[in-house]
Amino acid sequence: MAAVDPLGGRGVADLRDIIQLVEEDLARVEEIFEAQFRSDVGLVGEIGRYIREGGGKRIRPALLLLACRLCGYRGDRAVLLASVVEFIHTATLLHDDIIDEATLRRGRRSVNSRWGNDITVLLGDFLYTKSMSMALSQDNLKILRLLSDVTLRMIEGEILEIERNGDLDVSPEDHLDIIQRKTAQLFAACMRIGAILGQVSPAREEDLARYGLNLGTCFQMVDDLLDFTADEKVLGKPVASDLREGKLTLPAIFLLRKAGSAGADKISAVVADKGFARVSREEIVRLAREHGVLEEARALAEQYAERARHDLAAFERSPYREALSVLPDFILARDH
Repeated sequence: MAAVDPLGGRGVADLRDIIQLVEEDLARVEEIFEAQFRSDVGLVGEIGRYIREGGGKRIRPALLLLACRLCGYRGDRAVLLASVVEFIHTATLLHDDIIDEATLRRGRRSVNSRWGNDITVLLGDFLYTKSMSMALSQDNLKILRLLSDVTLRMIEGEILEIERNGDLDVSPEDHLDIIQRKTAQLFAACMRIGAILGQVSPAREEDLARYGLNLGTCFQMVDDLLDFTADEKVLGKPVASDLREGKLTLPAIFLLRKAGSAGADKISAVVADKGFARVSREEIVRLAREHGVLEEARALAEQYAERARHDLAAFERSPYREALSVLPDFILARDH
């Protein structure tokens, strides 16, 4: 049976068109997200409402839902599992903000800033446990093992990032390993779950998992660039926070390689001071532009975007393949 085009043959024009393809299911994800935050402990529900009111891109649930549609699955499991991956993602954000001593998240006070680290770490644990409980209800051992494994990889990525904090000798390969563990593997899991539910061939399942890994890598590389160049009001959190926290992302790693001792001295000063007391953010960005490192980092992100598009080549044309094909462009164009 031919696929029905929800866009009436218009194709995918912008991000709203992509969301429109799965908007009803995303609304149900929000309902489950709210329902699963209910607890006899009132503070859990209060913080849950605060997190939901802060919004979010919901890109991971959208990816899972689009993958399901691409593979022909229309059942209810997609919505619940999309909620599970958003719970896992939210838990990692809570724990990341504690580790980073963040005060802002999406333009508002972070949960740890408002309620303290003790409550926030326990709420992150609550969300991890809740996500696994929800996944268990689906009685699918392959998906449960996948979610368990990806959660472990994300935690390993956080440990590696902490271990390499402030290390000026970190390589691009080291950073790639971290961002694939922390970010890209959850994208890959979302796509793989859609393939599993749609019961496609092992080859097509690997294509979608690879698409998710490449897209997630591109997403985080753009995030690294935005930390250097974005407007703080648009970004919703302090700019250049990665470097202040001692995290050497691709722009900083490339700058260390290209700017010689002058670049190394400036980056070392920021990392040592945990701020821009001796070296301004503007100096770092100017040096990065002079040596072309922002363009170099963006070019690498574009390579991963192109790889993601290529990963969809074996799938039949449909609105869902079209949406997934243009999604890398929106990621490359994002400003927050």
